[in-house]
Amino acid sequence: MTAVKRKKRLFHLSYEQRNAARGYAFILPWLIGFIVFYLGCLYQLGRFSLLDIKIDATTGSRVDTFVGFANYVEAFTAHATFKQTLTSSLMDMVIDLPMIIFFSLFVALMLNRKFKGRAVVRAIFFLPVILSADAVGSAITRASELMNAGLTAAAQEMAGGGTVSVTYYIQLFGDIALPASILDYIVGAVNRIASIIKGSGVQIILFIAALQSIPGALYEVAKIEGATAYETLWKVTIPMVMPHIITNTIYTLVDRFVTSDVVRLANETYQKYNYGLSSVFSLTSTLATCLILGLIVYLLNKRAFYYN
Repeated sequence: MTAVKRKKRLFHLSYEQRNAARGYAFILPWLIGFIVFYLGCLYQLGRFSLLDIKIDATTGSRVDTFVGFANYVEAFTAHATFKQTLTSSLMDMVIDLPMIIFFSLFVALMLNRKFKGRAVVRAIFFLPVILSADAVGSAITRASELMNAGLTAAAQEMAGGGTVSVTYYIQLFGDIALPASILDYIVGAVNRIASIIKGSGVQIILFIAALQSIPGALYEVAKIEGATAYETLWKVTIPMVMPHIITNTIYTLVDRFVTSDVVRLANETYQKYNYGLSSVFSLTSTLATCLILGLIVYLLNKRAFYYN
């Protein structure tokens, strides 16, 4: 009798409970993999950071010596480049994030429109994800150089053949009272345009899927109410794609972290057989990235709208 009641209770879940059950079932494979593989590796990383690990030349076996927080002290006080590399890597991730999200959403809005050759254009923007990153990066860098050269030539022609440099435009924006912090951010983003384009392929695809899932009735209502295109963007499109902005934020930060200089420094230290110090580099940068990621997602989630 008790089993029958439990069975009835199981099939009479509320709507929210059924949705929660589907969500947990959907992420269950990832959750199992995270617990079995990643958490175990993270535990080993923390343990190695407290050890001085050497390889015995005669026997080839590993010799572990507990040194406590000596590796952390060396990393933050004695190492020549770790603190600077960690700070610059985290700053680059935070600086690149808004530009990649903005660029991805802007391109997705354009590619979501109907025009001839739309599939080819979408494939071009997704190409850096498929092909070799180095080859595509070199091609994009060369294209950016050619584009900058063309813009400079056009500017010189408009100026009557005179010399026009980037400094001229910086001074021009400074004359219109643009804050120096915003100007420095724009200049830095322009210098990293190749990296921003190369790191936006997956985000563009996710934003296109998000835009195509927005009910057309919402745009029809906005048009009937007399909303402008600008108002429709901020009152309909942005709120509806906000969950996908959070997803792209997580993906972008993780992608930027994997290719950052601090990870490269940890790999170089590992290849020099300094396993304890390399573990400190990896663990510290991972925790710092997770902290930044959690803070940003928390702030975005407060403004997120989930459409059922």
